[in-house]
Amino acid sequence: MIKFFRKIRQKLLSEGNTGKYLKYAIGEIILVVIGILIALQINNWNEDRKERIEEKALLRQLYSEFESNQSQLNDKITIRDNMISASLSLLDYIDYPEKRNLDSVNTHLVYTVMVPTFDPIINDIISSGRIQLIQNNRLKELLTLWTSEIVQVTEEEISWREYNIHSYTPFLVKYGSMRSVLNQYWEQNAMETFYLDRGTVAKFDLKKSSISMDFLDIFENPAFEDHLAVCATDAKIANVQSLSLQNRIGEILQIISSELTDLE
Repeated sequence: MIKFFRKIRQKLLSEGNTGKYLKYAIGEIILVVIGILIALQINNWNEDRKERIEEKALLRQLYSEFESNQSQLNDKITIRDNMISASLSLLDYIDYPEKRNLDSVNTHLVYTVMVPTFDPIINDIISSGRIQLIQNNRLKELLTLWTSEIVQVTEEEISWREYNIHSYTPFLVKYGSMRSVLNQYWEQNAMETFYLDRGTVAKFDLKKSSISMDFLDIFENPAFEDHLAVCATDAKIANVQSLSLQNRIGEILQIISSELTDLE
């Protein structure tokens, strides 16, 4: 092709037809420019196609991760709902002593000693720069805020964990029977939502304490209702934050699903 164009130029020059030569030269330049533009467009198209393939793979990964985060968060919300319900029931027992009975007290105490923690999957797409593969601006915004919004939940969890370890559990050890509480813990399979495999049932029998308890010491102690109030309050605040985070996850999953449909 190059030899062909060269022959044409040489022929025009030998004929001394400067006008035709200039027109030809301009035409040749235009053709070269068009060729370059087409090549660039093809290259850009190929690069865009590769990026869309990478984006699709990334979105599928994110969808799977946020589905897992959603499931785990739902479990933690359920646990904290049980903590709130148990705390309120025990507070009711304080106000109305005639309602108390050993088995139900232990059952409720099981839930008040729980320390649920949300441990979500955190993708490195921001630090790695892969977030730029995502075209949807709202999705990029939500993913950018994700790490900081998790903190709103985990801060409440940390607050309750520290309080439980340093104040509430020592109180129960001193005034109650942790053996009976923990035995009830295993009987109810209360650890089910914490196991790696769903449906796991771990058998463990501590047997109830043989020491007779009428719960007079614990229920007549003003500190007990304070501990229960803290338990219910921390769980409620954490769940308020968790429900907001749950909405974020729902929006993220909806956007990802829509984006994947568009990329098909």
